[in-house]
Amino acid sequence: MTRKLALLAAMVLAVGGTAQAQGFDPIQTRQAGQDLVAGTFGGIKAVVVAKGDVKTLENPGKAIQKWMVVFPALFPAGSDKGSTKAAPAIWSDSAGFQKAAMALGTAAGALSTAAKAGDAAAVEAAFKEMGDACAACHKDYRLK
Repeated sequence: MTRKLALLAAMVLAVGGTAQAQGFDPIQTRQAGQDLVAGTFGGIKAVVVAKGDVKTLENPGKAIQKWMVVFPALFPAGSDKGSTKAAPAIWSDSAGFQKAAMALGTAAGALSTAAKAGDAAAVEAAFKEMGDACAACHKDYRLK
């Protein structure tokens, strides 16, 4: 999971470098980041389901928490055009969208804290909150 985050950082830097020459593409950046979140979430799920060592989940939780701070900024005006599943509500209800992203970030932070403490029950509860936050955001802010 840490490798995926390193890849995301490299991609963001690469896109950032390209942005100066060709223009920054927020759609590609947010899609790449969300793909990494999905993979990280899947890794967390595997540990939770297997009743594995929850202490290994501290950094993945932190990474998702940090991504959710940045994620809403990747929806500037005009980035609703092109190859995107972003729903119009992202722009018409920006405060609601930011709140939804924050809900996932908060749950991921709770997971990270619980993982650091080795509290498997709290990790499981935070993981459920993360799933609920993802589903709620996709319901309102992602096209089917």
